Amino acid sequence: MPSFRFICLLILGFSSGLPLALTGSTLQAWLAVENVDIKTIGLYAVVGFPYTYKFLWSPFLDYLKPGFFDQRRGWIALMQLACAALIATMAFVDVHSAWTVAAVAVAIAFCSSTQDMAIDAYRTDLLPAQERGLGAAYYVTGYRVAMLVSGGLALILAGEVLGWAGTYLLMAALIAACAVITAFSPSADTPEDELRRESKRQLFGIVKESARNFLSKEAAIWILLLIVLYKVGDAFAGSLTTAFLLKGLGFTLTEVGAVNKTVSLIATLMGAFLGGALMTRMGLYGSLMLFGALQAISNLSFWLLSVMEPDIWAMGGAVFVENLCGGMGTAAFVGLLTSLCSKEFSATQYALLSSLAAMGRVYLAAPAGFVVDAYGWSNFFIFSTFAALPGLVALYLLRSSIQKLAR
Repeated sequence: MPSFRFICLLILGFSSGLPLALTGSTLQAWLAVENVDIKTIGLYAVVGFPYTYKFLWSPFLDYLKPGFFDQRRGWIALMQLACAALIATMAFVDVHSAWTVAAVAVAIAFCSSTQDMAIDAYRTDLLPAQERGLGAAYYVTGYRVAMLVSGGLALILAGEVLGWAGTYLLMAALIAACAVITAFSPSADTPEDELRRESKRQLFGIVKESARNFLSKEAAIWILLLIVLYKVGDAFAGSLTTAFLLKGLGFTLTEVGAVNKTVSLIATLMGAFLGGALMTRMGLYGSLMLFGALQAISNLSFWLLSVMEPDIWAMGGAVFVENLCGGMGTAAFVGLLTSLCSKEFSATQYALLSSLAAMGRVYLAAPAGFVVDAYGWSNFFIFSTFAALPGLVALYLLRSSIQKLAR
């Protein structure tokens, strides 16, 4: 039976994942059903920009203390209630009023991304080194389930049962309920932690001290390079997986939606829990190396698909293997980011590190389409396997520094 704090992390993961689709794919579906102009729908993609630039206001989460609970839980509960209110507001907005919809969606994204930073900091502060992998597994599970609820179940409820307004009100109630769990979740702060924060509660001082604190770690600059490179091979292949299944192999939208989405969710959750469990025995460095190698090798399952006749069972098997290994790698990677953060600055440091990791995945994987166009799908997946090697080499060279993080 999992401990109460792991159950809390599961609920917090759910709270973190729920708003994302409500300003993304689910909102787009609502607009499409209401016959909003397709050009206008396309422009709504930019409402998610707070998720990319959240590190810019991350120091405020270390600087300001809400008037209730402790530092981390106070921010989490505040953002959960704000998200609930804004999502409920969306239920009453005229979807043909573009600027109003955009304003509410941006506000939801802002509060949601701020909640994410507070939860990341809370998880970092709460768990000892040996439990961080398993904690990440519970968090990822809640996150993925929430995305399925707000991105899949929400469409069914809107179309068959509640309508759009009722569905958004239900989603608002779910995230408000998560705030109740936050209120009863264990505190991550000790009196000593609070005293340290009080002594450093100067905004620009926090930015300066958090940077100095991180750079004081052994091989800090090289670890930043590892963060950029570790998931590149996995992200490089994953960036075009759906396009490959549709355009490269000719599967239908229904086949890809039914098999790819369902199997990938199950496999990712299994991978996250398996990775978290193995991390408690193998340690941080061993897990990063093994799971990173498996991530790279799993890309070859799509290479195998590219050289054989299209088969839906083979497609399901490839998707399962790739997402299982990717889920294990994610559990270890979250453990690495968590281990790099200090309690006094966990919100600022985790936001910066996760943003750096996202930038690496986005910009280094961006040329993927050009590689496919020039060399074909088979060579693309072989290349994606080799794209993971620099991250593994960097990890090996930094093994001493990584091993010290888990002590």
